[in-house]
Amino acid sequence: MPRDDKSAASARGASAIVGYEDFLSELKSRISSAQLRAVVAVNKELVLLYWQIGRDILNRQQQQGWGAKVINRLAADLQKAFPEMKGFSRTNLMYMRAFAETYPDEQIVQQVVGQIPWGHNVRILDTIKDQTERLWYIQQTIQYGWSRNVLVHQIESKLYHRQGKATTNFNRTLPQPQSELAQQLLKDPYSFDFLNLGKDFLERDLERALINHIRDFLIELGVGFAFVGSQYHLEVGGQKK
Repeated sequence: MPRDDKSAASARGASAIVGYEDFLSELKSRISSAQLRAVVAVNKELVLLYWQIGRDILNRQQQQGWGAKVINRLAADLQKAFPEMKGFSRTNLMYMRAFAETYPDEQIVQQVVGQIPWGHNVRILDTIKDQTERLWYIQQTIQYGWSRNVLVHQIESKLYHRQGKATTNFNRTLPQPQSELAQQLLKDPYSFDFLNLGKDFLERDLERALINHIRDFLIELGVGFAFVGSQYHLEVGGQKK
């Protein structure tokens, strides 16, 4: 039997299995959710790192009398130590300081603020002064999967004031995998810099770095799932896939 005929026959056989399509759909959903959780975890670690750096700068300025010029020196030294990371410019260090000053509670950063990309957080810092309003926009961004442009539009159109809603709780929710927010999380250059891949990283380097972060999440899926390895060959119908 020609190869195309074999493939077609295999496809017909799979479709004839009772419940197969539902099973496949469920697996796709679970895998997409696990991928998103992994990316959110990387993003949260990055945002938390930035918050900790900002907090430490604040503490030393207050307790040891460091002046504003120390940020220039720190930016130069960090960029020299981590040339592949773009997040240690003087401007970004100033944002880290403002970020820690705006959100003094680390729990809020871990549970809510850390679930949106750094670029979203910077826009909110730049445009909103009220803490309740900030947290409301963050939660709306997570719930509805807003991209940065949509977030900026909603702020400029004063959606918070028009709807008159306030933040009442901090439910741990994730953006939907198909949302624009999820896509921006997956492509966030700050996150890729944080993975320390370098400017000319190869596809296998990216794969390895992401696998290091998603392994634990795949294990959490429970009985029946296992992390076997990357580029693992499967034999289906006598052919290696």
